[in-house]
Amino acid sequence: MVDFASLIPFVLITIFTPGPANIACTSMAVNFGIKKSMGFLYGISLGFILIMLVASFFSNLLLTAIPSIKSIMKWVGAAYILYLAYNIFKSDYSFKQSNRELKPFSLKHGFLLQLLNPKLFIFILTLYTTFLYPIVNNSKYIILTTLILAILGFSSNLLWASFGAIISHFLQNNMLKKIVNSLLALLLVYTAFRLTGIAF
Repeated sequence: MVDFASLIPFVLITIFTPGPANIACTSMAVNFGIKKSMGFLYGISLGFILIMLVASFFSNLLLTAIPSIKSIMKWVGAAYILYLAYNIFKSDYSFKQSNRELKPFSLKHGFLLQLLNPKLFIFILTLYTTFLYPIVNNSKYIILTTLILAILGFSSNLLWASFGAIISHFLQNNMLKKIVNSLLALLLVYTAFRLTGIAF
């Protein structure tokens, strides 16, 4: 019922590639260290869980009220995935920080960041209306999915916070940056085509 061959790369690439939360975690850890950044990371995780739950149940309402939206959202989701692929391909992974301008962010800052994170909203709506629509009427599966994705999200934030300086340093190499971006973008393009039924 769920196409895991399309779902898994979409989720992993979207969660682990640069976005507002990952870049903010990198910036925090580079400037203040992991210990002082943990409150911010916890706030991001709490915001992620709240938005996941709200958006997943909203997706259920959409699919119940307008059953035809499933086929529409396949194309909307494919367009969004292609948009992500383009942005990843063009991404330079640069992090501009100034220790004099930055102050450590707290749990509430991380929480608010997720509430205002458009990438997260679009990701969740795309996820539930195009990939996980078979489970949106089952609250147990929604909660289980939310917990799994929250763990992945926190792992991504922690990875970027822990290794942000190293990742940033290595991806300043133009050739390596081009290879990484191209591979991730191509995988997303394939996911978009598979979602619409063009590729198998």
